[in-house]
Amino acid sequence: MIKKRWWKEAVVYQIYPRSFYDSNQDGIGDLKGIIEKLDYIEDLGIDVIWLCPIYKSPNADNGYDISDYKSVMDEFGVLNDLERLIEEIHKRSMKVIFDLVVNHTSDEHDWFIKSRNSLDNEYRDYYIWREGKDNNKPPTNWESFFGGSTWTYDSKTDQYYLHLFAEKQPDLNWENKEVRFNIYDMMRWWLDKGIDGFRMDVINMISKDQGFPDGDKTPNGDYGDGKPYFLNGPCLYEYIKEMGEEVLFNYDIMTVGETLDFGVENAKKFSEVNGKELLDMVFHFELMSVDCRDENKWRKKDINLQEIKRIYKKWNQGLYEKGWNAIYLGNHDQPRIVSRFGNDEKYRKKSAKMLATMMLTMPGTPFIYQGEEIGMTNVSFNDIGKYRDIETIDHYRIETNKGRSKGRVMKEIHRVSRDNARTPMQWNDDLNAGFTQSTPWINVNSNYKEINVEKSINDPDSIYNYYQNMIKIRKNNLGLIYGKYKPILEEHNSIFSYIRKFNEDKYLIIINFFGQNLSIEIPINKKLKEIDLIISNYKDAILNDKGLSLRPYESLMFKLS
Repeated sequence: MIKKRWWKEAVVYQIYPRSFYDSNQDGIGDLKGIIEKLDYIEDLGIDVIWLCPIYKSPNADNGYDISDYKSVMDEFGVLNDLERLIEEIHKRSMKVIFDLVVNHTSDEHDWFIKSRNSLDNEYRDYYIWREGKDNNKPPTNWESFFGGSTWTYDSKTDQYYLHLFAEKQPDLNWENKEVRFNIYDMMRWWLDKGIDGFRMDVINMISKDQGFPDGDKTPNGDYGDGKPYFLNGPCLYEYIKEMGEEVLFNYDIMTVGETLDFGVENAKKFSEVNGKELLDMVFHFELMSVDCRDENKWRKKDINLQEIKRIYKKWNQGLYEKGWNAIYLGNHDQPRIVSRFGNDEKYRKKSAKMLATMMLTMPGTPFIYQGEEIGMTNVSFNDIGKYRDIETIDHYRIETNKGRSKGRVMKEIHRVSRDNARTPMQWNDDLNAGFTQSTPWINVNSNYKEINVEKSINDPDSIYNYYQNMIKIRKNNLGLIYGKYKPILEEHNSIFSYIRKFNEDKYLIIINFFGQNLSIEIPINKKLKEIDLIISNYKDAILNDKGLSLRPYESLMFKLS
């Protein structure tokens, strides 16, 4: 039996503060800027705001390298601004969740500064230090997510420290109970300030195989794959359960874990302990690799709708009455969804609305990333010097050093760079899209005069108004939240169609995922002309007795009962 919970009925809006709105005209988004735009978010129909990291940071990885968990990033404001933001969000009957980044810190965190001072100081065991091997080579052959080794040598103590990401992001040692309980204390500190939960960054990486074996080398690769030894590690469940008992179970909050290669069975296992929610939902990455060859984000392959269908079916049916899904197609680490899964040129509006239909009719809690609701697109800067993302810059350096052409590498960057999602929010057609009057920290997408909030709100046929309408429909029809998922037309290579059923309510969703015209018959007992069409991304629907004709990227939702 499905339990009703507030976070299951919520729609979440993710804010990347640096790129949202600049209130003090220094070129960087800030907390006061978010406060100024809360009415916009409320009007869209949002229930929960997820803030990317706002903590003090040297910004080697745009805030995911934290130097002080209880202070606010200088560029964003001060603690008083953050406390006011929490208050203003709650005044509008919305909630707010923070990023919890506890796999690693910044190397400028006080813990790490003390840890690297000597072999025997009290903070040494807060991080993962190891001797080199074979003439002082790194302890393992693991490759960092940003390229290069996961180990950096520190000459002061003649040892290496582990960092799964950038060398300025040393991994915390969760084997150390003192580390864990310091983290739990920090979590309680923020929850007592009134936040409503956490999105847990790379949370299934916190437990490592303490044997630290080498990983299998990739073909023609210089490094080995360490993921079998740091994903879903031997103590992960123990640590998350302890976190639940020490913190999570004592608050009415929502938690979502970012979990690479986690799987449905783990999602069920971690969803509940003794009748209490642990990880309410998880972000898995299976959809994020459907256009990646050999699971390498930089290597493109064509999207196969059958693969997308299999993923949704596996997760929707696997978690039914046993867990809960987090539904997303994009975020701060991914390309813009209309550029990736839709058509960001001729059919930008139609395909963006189609993707909104799909996200907002799926089982689970939907997460909308800032700018999706107006159909913001990928950016194509012509110079690597205009990019700011550490992963992107490292990819360019590594690949061009191998002798690959700059043009080919830039083409890859244009397609999947994380900076695609990080260009400033496009508010209007004024200077810098209304984001700032100063020089922005990263350039604005040049299409902002055509794609912006002001224009979208004033256009009844806009993507924004479609999102707003879809959110209302979802909230007014519990079957779209709690209903069982039943796929139909499963063998069709271009049509994505399914039924959602909850008690007596039954809904039919039909989506043409690509840009061709199609005619189909729908395997239901009723004629489509005789049932209610709730919403479509075209102004009409071409119905006939047995089925319908679908135009490029067309989506429709009917109420069957």
